[in-house]
Amino acid sequence: MLESIETRGIVLYNREFREDDKLVKIFTDKSGKRMFFVKHAGKSRLNPMLQPLVTADMLLKINDDGLSYIDDFQDVQVYKKINADLFALSYATYVLALADASIQDNQVDPALFAFLEKTLSLMEEGLDYEVLTNIFEIQILSRFGVILNLHECCFCHRVGLPFDYSFRYSGVLCPDHYDQDERRAHWHPNVLYLLDQFQAVRFSELETISLQAEMKAALRQAIDQLYEEYVGIHLKAKKFIDSLSDWGAIMKDSSGGET
Repeated sequence: MLESIETRGIVLYNREFREDDKLVKIFTDKSGKRMFFVKHAGKSRLNPMLQPLVTADMLLKINDDGLSYIDDFQDVQVYKKINADLFALSYATYVLALADASIQDNQVDPALFAFLEKTLSLMEEGLDYEVLTNIFEIQILSRFGVILNLHECCFCHRVGLPFDYSFRYSGVLCPDHYDQDERRAHWHPNVLYLLDQFQAVRFSELETISLQAEMKAALRQAIDQLYEEYVGIHLKAKKFIDSLSDWGAIMKDSSGGET
């Protein structure tokens, strides 16, 4: 039985189906992630909103036992600035893929939906897409069942010290307890400080965050290690970002500054 709903939705991806039809994966505020069938997509009036990174108010017919359908849409956001910047687009695409991987289909998660939409909006406003992606990665870890102690020493529970991370204890060690794990991560203390801040940062604080390239690289390496150890997913969108790093370095060198 089909249920009609009005909801905000974000297009995650689409793929061709048969000759001129499409299957479109949409993350909705009220009904979770669903696969939608669009017949004769190339000629359909729905075609403008079928691309990834399109957000809109949608009138949908939801089918819990199969493919759902799109009836109408309005108030479309196409993120023109993101789409005009290859690097921003790559990071936004990765954020979409990460959200897709973090929850099951049909699982309603309005908090994640709001977080994803806000992250994309801030990227569109021109905030640092690398930092926004790092924050998204850290805060979404709980959807994978991962809870990290980045705030206090696992042994003495002191805070505000130059911590290092221990994969053995899934938390941080203070200098007095570094010896509890001879294979500790040896991350810069500022990396742990930032990761701890990212776990609970408010959107209103993001405009004040500015990081040097060296610290961004250290954060990227640490988060990659966390995901490899605790999550174990290898998304194509992430591999593409990694492949852009050399190109980005070349562009920075040629321009004499950061891209």
